[in-house]
Amino acid sequence: MSDSQRIAAITLDDRTVVRRSPDVEQERKVAIYDLLQKNHFAPAGAIDGPYRVRLGVEDSSLVLDVTDESDAILCRIMLALSPFRRIIKDYFVICDSYYDAIKTATSARIEAIDMGRRGLHNEAAELLIERLEGKVDLDLDTARRLFTLLCVLHMRA
Repeated sequence: MSDSQRIAAITLDDRTVVRRSPDVEQERKVAIYDLLQKNHFAPAGAIDGPYRVRLGVEDSSLVLDVTDESDAILCRIMLALSPFRRIIKDYFVICDSYYDAIKTATSARIEAIDMGRRGLHNEAAELLIERLEGKVDLDLDTARRLFTLLCVLHMRA
């Protein structure tokens, strides 16, 4: 795995977001920080990175605009969001349950919900890897963080 095959900067296309709650903003910051600390991202046929990525949603598609460090466009990757809709909805429901449980539930209940949340997050990451096959090579941790950012794009204040 080449050190140059990584994302060095990532931004979210926030055109559709009016404002975010502090919790959502924290999720975004943590996901970006973790992603930039360690990731593997290798677009098919692209020259060595590191890369800059803009993640957005356009016309019911996930869009990844990939540039080099001088902002020269390398590729634009578009994925239909329809395969992700159920998992995003389920992920939001289980996250809400988790945050509610933190306030009042037993530690065993919180742990059980968190295990389900992590399992769903892994399922989404594996789907992202599958849908990007032939377009971008990425590892599970990178896919998990990209899925978190995709969810941030769908969250409303």
